[in-house]
Amino acid sequence: MSRPHPIPSALALALAAVLPALAAPAAAQSTTTLDQVIVTGTRAADRTVLESTSPVDVLTAEDIRRAGVVNGELGSALQALLPSINFPRQSNSGGADHVRAAQLRGLSPDQVLVLVNGKRRHTSALVSTGSKIGRGTTPVDYNAIPVSAIKRIEVLRDGAGAQYGSDAVAGVVNVILDDGADGGALEASYGLHHTDVEPIGRTLSDGQTSFLSGKVGTALGADGFLRVGLELKNREATNRAGYDQVPPWDQTDANLAVQGRRNYHLGDGDSKDLNAWFNTEIALGADATLYGFGTFNQRDTEGANYYRYPEGDANWPQVYPDGYRPVSVGENRDVGVVAGVRGRWGAWDYDASLNHGRNDFTYRLRDSLNASLGPSSPTRFRTGDYAFEQTLANLDLSRGFESGDAFHSLAVGAEFRAEHYETGAGDPASYAIGPYTDRPAGSQAGGGLTPQDEADLDRDVASAYATVSSRFGEKFSTDLSARYERYQDFGGQFTGKLAARYEFAPAFALRGAVSSNFRAPALAQVGYESTSTGYNAAGQIVEGRLLSVNNPIARALGATDLDPEKSVNLSLGFTSRIGERFDLSLDLFQIEIDDRIALSEAITGDALTDFVEANFDVARIESAQFFVNAADTRTRGAELVANWRDELAGGRLLLTAAWSYAKTELENVVATPAQLAALDPDYIVFGVEESNTLTDAAPRTRAQFSAGWDNDRWSLLARLQRHGSAKRVFNFGGGYEPEQVYGAEWQLDAEAEYRISERWSVAIGGQNLTDEYPDLSNEDIYYFGNLPYDVLSPVGSNGAYWYGRVRYTF
Repeated sequence: MSRPHPIPSALALALAAVLPALAAPAAAQSTTTLDQVIVTGTRAADRTVLESTSPVDVLTAEDIRRAGVVNGELGSALQALLPSINFPRQSNSGGADHVRAAQLRGLSPDQVLVLVNGKRRHTSALVSTGSKIGRGTTPVDYNAIPVSAIKRIEVLRDGAGAQYGSDAVAGVVNVILDDGADGGALEASYGLHHTDVEPIGRTLSDGQTSFLSGKVGTALGADGFLRVGLELKNREATNRAGYDQVPPWDQTDANLAVQGRRNYHLGDGDSKDLNAWFNTEIALGADATLYGFGTFNQRDTEGANYYRYPEGDANWPQVYPDGYRPVSVGENRDVGVVAGVRGRWGAWDYDASLNHGRNDFTYRLRDSLNASLGPSSPTRFRTGDYAFEQTLANLDLSRGFESGDAFHSLAVGAEFRAEHYETGAGDPASYAIGPYTDRPAGSQAGGGLTPQDEADLDRDVASAYATVSSRFGEKFSTDLSARYERYQDFGGQFTGKLAARYEFAPAFALRGAVSSNFRAPALAQVGYESTSTGYNAAGQIVEGRLLSVNNPIARALGATDLDPEKSVNLSLGFTSRIGERFDLSLDLFQIEIDDRIALSEAITGDALTDFVEANFDVARIESAQFFVNAADTRTRGAELVANWRDELAGGRLLLTAAWSYAKTELENVVATPAQLAALDPDYIVFGVEESNTLTDAAPRTRAQFSAGWDNDRWSLLARLQRHGSAKRVFNFGGGYEPEQVYGAEWQLDAEAEYRISERWSVAIGGQNLTDEYPDLSNEDIYYFGNLPYDVLSPVGSNGAYWYGRVRYTF
């Protein structure tokens, strides 16, 4: 149930009312100014935010710190600060409970390119198959990047494949690391959720989170530096599950004995993180610099799964007399290291680098069971190992030159990238088919990868590019880029981009861009396979396989080789800057994507089981899925950003309003293969559930209004967000396709920081202060009272969060 909605005017009045009492001599504003030079989206060395030919957001370290990121989650900070980014909290979503995915402009998480210091970041090794947002993708793990390492972030909201390479369909997120030889900081914070949980009629305090970070720099020679940092994070679980009403098909006497309990889990799992990072430069004579940087993340997480009732095929009462709820355990190790040399060679600037990134993920289960093994089954399993690594070699050359009254920046370069993806089988007990053949085989809540599921794939990618950024006088500027990229397994592809900006009147300008972009299927989408025993959308246990498109069973069901995704992006924008106080940008965009890659619908039923057993001698497959080029889509949207800066009560005031809208529609949808239709005319390869994933599972609109004020003692911030509506659709079979639209929700965040001295500061704050929740799910979706909230809404289902922070700088 929604609570009263705060309004922006009341927020601004409340802030203005307290400012005079806190007045003191003004300090420099910490927020990004429009005069800051950007490095993302252009090769020109003097472009600023409003002068860019494509929309670019710049977030400083202070912006990120004041986003209330006391839990060290970079993804959460990006969602709080940028309406165009969606970073929902998943639960009961398989691997997405451990690695959360972010969207830009409502597109898939793997359609945005992430850079660190301008160098390509590797993706996660884990395929999100149980999630809604990011289903079927291997996203970049934003939360593996230490927030204390960040100097600023530049987000390019436009296609940039010709400039930076494949995957930059929706845009680019470029994380710039902290540098410098002097100073450092120590920070400690603690917070928790304190909330009224309507479905159970109780007030809960949970999700206790502690975060410690430290960083320091030192000089190396006359012009060099080394900066290092460390973070420790610990988050305890939250739970918003309701009271169990027990599904009708499970209502035996033993199962009804657990009715009315909170048997399920809905919320965050426990999480423990260790992050480390470094950034360094060393002068090599007068014209060259050796540089290096790297990040390390070790994260142990827990995820939620459906409860297994005391009396049922999935349980042995001798082991779990009261039933059990399996807990997934993720062991995630993420490493990224870059080393290079940059300098000047005659008239040219050069940058040569080597870049290596690797993600290893081990998936485990505890409090589980392989029912087919009987009462002697283990209760802990290792269900699989996943690894992805990429190694890149880059050479970039650039120079500037004049031609008449125009100045041009030319950049050319080449890149070689090697990728490797590998999966390893789980414990034999996690996939064994035991002597009790009337019971489901494999560990409950995710059967282990079998030896036949293992994947080991490699590919090489080579590319060359050229970019010219030009300024013709004071009013007109352009960026022209072209790239040729050749994949070992998908051939070559040209991409290009033309962007321009024209200042048609003092303080007013138009900008626009057209680009083509390219994304090859991830190695995981080509080769990943898994065998599982779990609950389907209707809440019934099924044994299923996710098949690679090369698997003979998938081929017999109509799977074909995957094609790359290709897009054409169009944008048109207006920017204005009036004096030093007011600036505004409005950008319209359209993104046409052909051959969007998605998971097929789950193919279930006796026809599938009988066909697979008869033709491949594989018994008991009740569900099958594989990747397909599902549809062509068109995304249209608009983004607005406005800022007002002024002096107020002896300090500086910054008011910001931002709004984002993105609507995705299906154009051409893949036809159900004849092989599949021949098994059962009701089978479809791409239907309502996966269409919902691509089109309206994420909010089409998000908006934000923030007010910040600083002087030499106080920093005050209030942020009001509006998360638009989202839609959930299920296919329970037999034509039963329940759906629900979850209405828009408001979220109020605030923080007050006081600088005790030049070095010490303390802060208190909160997120979702009015304790907002999404709409309660209806009876068709809430799974018999157990899962009262859906995971779609960005407001989450954890309620209000309160925190305190202490910071020491030196």
